[in-house]
Amino acid sequence: MVALYTVTVFVGAALLFLVQPMFARMVLPLLGGSPAVWNTAMVFYQSALLAAYAYAHVSTKWLGGRRQAAGHLLLLLAPLALLPTAIPAGWPPPTPGHPITWLFALMLAVIALPFFAVAATSPLLQKWFASTGHRHAPDPYFLYAASNAGSMLALLSYPTWVESHLPLARQNRCWEWGYGLLVLLAAACAAGLWRSSRRHPAGEAAAPPALNAILERLTGARRLRWVWLSFVPSSLLLSVTAYLSSDVAVVPLLWVVPLATYLLTFILAFAHRPLLPRPLLARILPLLLVSLVMTLTMRASQPIGLLLLLHLATFFVAALLCHTELAADRPEAGHLTEFYLWISVGGALGGLFNALIAPLVFHTVAEYPLMLVGAALVGWKAADRRRIREVVRDCSWPALLTLATAGAVLTVQATPLRSSAIAAIALFGAPALGCYLFSQRPLRFALGIAGFLLIGGLYQTDSGKLLHAERSFFGVHRVEVDSTGRYHLLFNGRVLHGIQCLDATRQREPLAYYERSGPVGQVMADFGQDPSERIAVVGLGAGTLATYARPGQSWTYFEIDPTVLKLAGDGRYFTFLRDSAAPPRIVLGDARLSLAPEPDQAFDLLILDAYSSDAIPVHLVTREALALYLRKLAPGGRLAFHISNSHLDLEPVLADLARDAAIACVTRVDAAISPQELATGKAASTWLVMARRPGDLAPLASDPRWRPSRGRPQPVIWTDDYSSLVSILRWR
Repeated sequence: MVALYTVTVFVGAALLFLVQPMFARMVLPLLGGSPAVWNTAMVFYQSALLAAYAYAHVSTKWLGGRRQAAGHLLLLLAPLALLPTAIPAGWPPPTPGHPITWLFALMLAVIALPFFAVAATSPLLQKWFASTGHRHAPDPYFLYAASNAGSMLALLSYPTWVESHLPLARQNRCWEWGYGLLVLLAAACAAGLWRSSRRHPAGEAAAPPALNAILERLTGARRLRWVWLSFVPSSLLLSVTAYLSSDVAVVPLLWVVPLATYLLTFILAFAHRPLLPRPLLARILPLLLVSLVMTLTMRASQPIGLLLLLHLATFFVAALLCHTELAADRPEAGHLTEFYLWISVGGALGGLFNALIAPLVFHTVAEYPLMLVGAALVGWKAADRRRIREVVRDCSWPALLTLATAGAVLTVQATPLRSSAIAAIALFGAPALGCYLFSQRPLRFALGIAGFLLIGGLYQTDSGKLLHAERSFFGVHRVEVDSTGRYHLLFNGRVLHGIQCLDATRQREPLAYYERSGPVGQVMADFGQDPSERIAVVGLGAGTLATYARPGQSWTYFEIDPTVLKLAGDGRYFTFLRDSAAPPRIVLGDARLSLAPEPDQAFDLLILDAYSSDAIPVHLVTREALALYLRKLAPGGRLAFHISNSHLDLEPVLADLARDAAIACVTRVDAAISPQELATGKAASTWLVMARRPGDLAPLASDPRWRPSRGRPQPVIWTDDYSSLVSILRWR
């Protein structure tokens, strides 16, 4: 019986984590890559999960064991009428002004019922098992570990195997079969529950002692603590993911690691025998927190591997401590569904805070340090609230330490020592030790960590100066001036999106990836000189390409992020758009959606500059996307793709697409940058150019720096139905 319930819970959790990315792939070509869309989807899933847990709790209270099991089986059968999952024929397309509303309505129509039914199954199965009379029935929470194991396996397998081996239609069919298997397994579990009930003539009254005894009374404080202990890891998960992917390492699929770590902590915390005891975790966490906060305060950026390990280790221990506290405070089985309901409330609140509130309130990923303080507070319970004098003392010591350190930082800032790494370590070493000594008093320790993080705002180095930081749904954008004071730089996280020299003699010169001596400079020299040229650019950046505009030309920019447009158009930071010889036309929105209504054959040159980040917009590099680009391209026109990327090799993908479309394709890798060129602002870049006929690429094809683009021996065509980031990762 234990094996049956474990397998059923495992299968249900795996299905839950497979349907989310699968459905996202279905709507990607229709809605583009807007993070606002994915935030909406995440809010939907968390809301559906919360509703499912509420249903599980209410239905078990109102209907009891056998009737509730029969009712849930009927609920599981209902989604079979909606499978396989697909966007309904005739469903109205999204309107540009309200894609979020459209997505929410679509998810309600297509995926809400199967997601709800599967999500509710895990807590209900645990409740059923608690009523079976099995020797493990009084404590069914080990099944929660099996549930999270299923989730983690699905999470890891989708990007690494499922996506790369199964087209979307086959994924959908396999998920339908998996759902049918879940229904059969759940029916077997229900049959076991009914047999157990028949063995007790008294029915419900003869249930196991764990459910018959007078239930312990749950207090409001205890419920709030469950919410808090689930809120902190949920928020910390999204915070550390956002911080790592934007400020530490721009690595594709990095988000998988924190999420897998998060699920692993549930598995370990709710296992029969916890791997790491709570006292050990409570001793390790302060040491990791202090070390991490010190690196954040000092703005350490190297070595990346060690920093990643420190961030992930701190998150792992903090989440495991919270979940271990939850497991240790779990109520008896009679309160099981309510326990999970409050856990889901905390998780949903964490997601809402990070996905919707934080981007509106904070200019940086400020929720990350805020949640580190929250993790330091985990050990502070209601029983720790002693006399006012004790609380005042807990507040006063961190305040004194913060003031003393702030004074030392301001003093050092006025000396040449400000740029010395040794001076920084000496400066922050003492307060770090002071914080660690507070670790036995959670409130004092949390306030010490908070003060330490506040000091970080005072500490400045000579590496450059931040001029402006602004956050949108698309990331954190920063405008900086370099240490020489001669260049303005635009960053999204750690990815550079443009440089402008402040010297009047070079202010209108394209720099970085867009240098005149680089590949795109050659493309513009050969194809962008005609005054009648119609040029379109996907991805605005700082507006650097506007330096190539000629009077009389038509230039259209497609940009998804309004914040990028705001910064590129602000003359205090960048003047490329302002000084453009051809008035720029800006179209806000996802490029594929925005290009569709443009007239066919509207552009002579289409430049696609949207592939330099870790999370490339896959829907912009598929067979269907290329067909759209070619429709918008005039006879004899060219497509120029900027494919510089540290971790993804897009050349074989585009070369295979060009071969599939029977068009010409050449590539230039401009990697040999001299020290003098680096000093004047040039950056290495790789560009790929397509045209319908080889003759349209004649000026480039005759240049030895350009070569025919290299596809794969066996072409693999990316479509809206199939793609695989893992297959193009640079494994180095």
